[in-house]
Amino acid sequence: MDTEKRAMLLHALAEYVTPEKQKKIDEVLALRTRYITPVLEDVFQPHNASAIVRSTECFGVQDVHCVQDKYRFNVNQGVARGAAYWMNIRSHVSMQSCIASLKEQGYRIVATTPHTDAYDLHDLPIDQKTALLFGTELTGLSEYSMANADTFVKIPMVGFTESFNVSVSVALCLYDVTQRLRRSSIKWQLTDEEKEVVRLQWYKRIVRASEQIERQLLE
Repeated sequence: MDTEKRAMLLHALAEYVTPEKQKKIDEVLALRTRYITPVLEDVFQPHNASAIVRSTECFGVQDVHCVQDKYRFNVNQGVARGAAYWMNIRSHVSMQSCIASLKEQGYRIVATTPHTDAYDLHDLPIDQKTALLFGTELTGLSEYSMANADTFVKIPMVGFTESFNVSVSVALCLYDVTQRLRRSSIKWQLTDEEKEVVRLQWYKRIVRASEQIERQLLE
C-alpha cells in the first residue's frame, strides 16, 4: 500500500479508535524497535513459545522470527495474554532462508550458547542491528546456525544447572539489550514509515469493520 492510501485509511479508521487508545498506541510506538529481534529455531512447546512472545512484546520488540523446519510454532493465547495481537510473528521454512533474509536487512547474527567461547551477555556489542538465535532446550541450535553465526553470546550462570529455560533466556537477553539500547545514542526506534505501517496494522485489529471500510475507501 502506498503512502497516500495508507494515510487515507488511517484517517478513516481513526474515527473508530478512541483518543485514549490512539494516545496509548502513539506512546507504545515511540518505544518500539526492530533493532533487536529474537529468532527461534524449532521452538515448539506452546508454553515456551507463548512466554517468549509475551516477553518480546513487553520489552517493545516488534518482531519474532520463527523457523519451523521440524516443528510448528504454536502460541497459547492464554499464556501470551494477547501479546501476539500487537506483534509480527515472521515464519521461515528453514534456518538458511531466515539467516539470509536477516543478513540482507543488516542484522548481525548472534547465536546463544552456554558452551562455545562467547561474549557475556552484558558485553555483547550492540553497534549493529542484532538477531539473537535461540534453540530448543533439548538440542540447542543446529550445526548450521552455529556455523553461520557472526558471533556468540552466553548468559553468565553460577549454579550447577547448565542452562536456562529458553523462554527465560529470551527474556533475560532482551531485557539486557533493550535497556542498553535505550540508554545509548543509537537510533534504535522504528522509522516514521514503519510506525505508520504498524499503526495501521493495529488500527485494523481494533476496528471490527476495518475490512469493509478499507474496501469502500480503496475501490
